[in-house]
Amino acid sequence: MSPATLKQRRSVLRRLCDYSGEGSVRYGDFDMDAPAAAFIEIRDAWATHPGAADNLIKTVRAVYTWAQEREYIKHNPAAAIKAINVNPAGGAVPWSVAELKKFREHHPRGTTAHLWLTLHAFTACRIGDAIWLGRAQEVMRDGQLWLGWQPRKRGSAFVSIPMMPPLIAATRAADGPAYLLNEKGKPFASVEALRVRVQRWCSAAGIPDRSSHGIRKAVGEMMAQNGCSQYQVMAVMAHTQAKTSEIYTKGAERQTLAADGVRVRIHNQ
Repeated sequence: MSPATLKQRRSVLRRLCDYSGEGSVRYGDFDMDAPAAAFIEIRDAWATHPGAADNLIKTVRAVYTWAQEREYIKHNPAAAIKAINVNPAGGAVPWSVAELKKFREHHPRGTTAHLWLTLHAFTACRIGDAIWLGRAQEVMRDGQLWLGWQPRKRGSAFVSIPMMPPLIAATRAADGPAYLLNEKGKPFASVEALRVRVQRWCSAAGIPDRSSHGIRKAVGEMMAQNGCSQYQVMAVMAHTQAKTSEIYTKGAERQTLAADGVRVRIHNQ
């Protein structure tokens, strides 16, 4: 795993071990041969933050898979536990245009929250890259300011995209080793630290349960719906496998085919 993912997994497992629910004994003091109900209980206890709850189950599932391979245990109690944050496309829920507008209205230009949203919306970067991207990744090319970086997620392709005017305007106020700085004027120490702050910003704006990855998905969908090819989507989102970007382009293609089909039927009537 990448250092950021490993740090996040450790944080989740520490919270899991410290959980005691309505009892007096923390989970970390029990034997690992636990029933699925034990993990469903803590998942439901975190239900107000479905992304965190689902990440918990994903982490537990990975731990037990590791334990099964080494024959420390014979079953994986998290194997059949379903996600709370259900989305037909899988994973995070894409932001709607109305939600993006609502967030911007609550967090005006000049705030760190506004800069965060603008950075994600105009780069489609992952939150693991948002904590360190800054002026050092900028380069001038033929009179146009570009942003180029190697995503920290293992297996990602290098990204190089032109900086659009809204992104340039929002980032000019940033004066530090990274665009996004905490209240002490320093980059966020971890992905989890920024993720917690994002949850607060979203809740304050009246759109709880939205995430940075949801913005990334919204960008992919908007690109596909506006006619971008599968390879254009891949270039912006750092995908190296075409099948990953097909999630966005196939949906857009089906919409186009449906629209064409309706027009043909109307024309023939």
